[in-house]
Amino acid sequence: MQSAHELLTRWPALDVPAKRARLHHSLHLPPGLVDTLSRSTAVADRAANGLWRADPSAWSAAPDVQRVIADRLGWMRSPLLMADAIDRLQTFAARIKDGGFTDIVLLGMGGSSLAPEVLRAVIGVAPGWPRFHMLDSTDPAAVRAAATPPDRTLYVIASKSGTTIEPNSLAAHFRKRLEDAGVSQWADHFVAITDEATELDRRARAEHFRDVFINPSDIGGRYSALSFFGMVPAALMGQDVTEIIGWSLAMLAAAEPGAAAAVANPAVALGLVMGVGAGEGRDKLTVIAPGALDAFGLWIEQLIAESTGKVGLGIVPIAGEPLADPSAYGSDRLFVHMRVHGAPDEGWRDAAVRAIKAAQMPVVDIDVAEPAALGAEFMRWEIATAVAGAILGIDPFDQPNVQLAKDATNRLLTDYKTTGRLPIATPESELAGGIAITLTSAARLALPAAGGEALLSLLHQGDYFALLAYLGPDIELADELHALRAAVRNRSRVATMFGYGPRYLHSTGQLHKGGPNSGVFVLISATPREDLPIPGEPFSFGTLELAQAVGDFASLEAAGRRAIHAHLSSPDPALLRALADALLAHT
Repeated sequence: MQSAHELLTRWPALDVPAKRARLHHSLHLPPGLVDTLSRSTAVADRAANGLWRADPSAWSAAPDVQRVIADRLGWMRSPLLMADAIDRLQTFAARIKDGGFTDIVLLGMGGSSLAPEVLRAVIGVAPGWPRFHMLDSTDPAAVRAAATPPDRTLYVIASKSGTTIEPNSLAAHFRKRLEDAGVSQWADHFVAITDEATELDRRARAEHFRDVFINPSDIGGRYSALSFFGMVPAALMGQDVTEIIGWSLAMLAAAEPGAAAAVANPAVALGLVMGVGAGEGRDKLTVIAPGALDAFGLWIEQLIAESTGKVGLGIVPIAGEPLADPSAYGSDRLFVHMRVHGAPDEGWRDAAVRAIKAAQMPVVDIDVAEPAALGAEFMRWEIATAVAGAILGIDPFDQPNVQLAKDATNRLLTDYKTTGRLPIATPESELAGGIAITLTSAARLALPAAGGEALLSLLHQGDYFALLAYLGPDIELADELHALRAAVRNRSRVATMFGYGPRYLHSTGQLHKGGPNSGVFVLISATPREDLPIPGEPFSFGTLELAQAVGDFASLEAAGRRAIHAHLSSPDPALLRALADALLAHT
């Protein structure tokens, strides 16, 4: 890893020194916390040095594990690679803008799609640039909602492995839309972002995609925000990638180990607080962010959950949960309050944070210099998560449980190809209106005299509630889901998570199966009103989505989790409300 001096001087046009100066005092720890952190500073320093020297010994003493970790630290160099690629990014994006494209549709999953969505939500699309759409769902309604004029749309397939079923299925769908629209050179409308020598790389070159961006293979998906996976979409939105990359280099320079004590390091100190807090029982890291940064919480969520949720341990990230009076929170919370410098005050939010602090709950404050300083925040949280993993004794670079749900889904789809139906277990009960309920063995054992609708009675202090929805982008459905989440938090005083499937399978799903067995899960699916075929496959998007839901439920079963699967006869808000009422009657 280059020294801070080189980071500060190699790209003078990026103004890295001035940006670094603004980052030195951007992190504010709760008063009195320094003494608590002191016993773990040696581990944090060792992890920080490990990142800069590509030394994996901070996370494992096993030689075989160290070899794997050493091959997953490329994200520490990604800002430098992107700084050298600025001309290519800007030239490519300008050609797309000038080529008559009015829409960009990103087909991705997990970290490779969440970072671009955060950039869109926080920085936005520059005036005069193509509209940007992110599609990371297999729900037929979500696929339909992403329909744009095919002859004026550029489709960006983002897949590290090149074999991920969701973006490949979506790409097949949109290729057919182009062909049906009479676009003879359909490949001119496709761009690939992937690792070298993947199936997607080979296919993109063989079929003459408009362009292929090859990412270094030692950069994992959730650590890929500051690589081509994040910066190609940023450039296509007309964003100033020079500023974003400059901020990321500034955080690297500010976080260099040895320049300051660990508790004064703007990235390492955050990791210290996260790791020590989780070790002392404050493992529900709750992000409080203004509306401008709300989407960034989802990116933090996937980074922390997939990195730390394993071997029965982990930090449970809470993003998007509505603020409440301190009485609604348990003693397992650690809060991180983010604010954009110079943004208008949000009186109610600031008052709520002051009340939490007054209740002696730990709150870390982060000042975000400006929207483009997302580049620094991506870097800060990646370093912090790696440091927290070392403190907890966790390898933050693998994801051993993510494959469980993928394998379960593939088995279901293989059976479907043979029999023409999914091998789904018979529901154990049915609520009025057509809501089929299935329980895991752990839930059934804990509820010997009650049905699945009594699941929430199992929530106790220290637990968390996870609401997992395989549903489309319907506002009324979303309102019902968020109302259920808030009601569970307010009644049970437990931390709550929410995720749309299959997105969460590639992020928080690792924590659900591999982290502490303190989660209580409600997984919801629905028979689509109108399905969509997947070109080249014997199954539809609706079948794929249901297989993913059932496969994940089987993985929760195998992990011994307390969970129910509620399948609705249709994606009807009234049915969702009836399910919520039945569940909340037992809180």
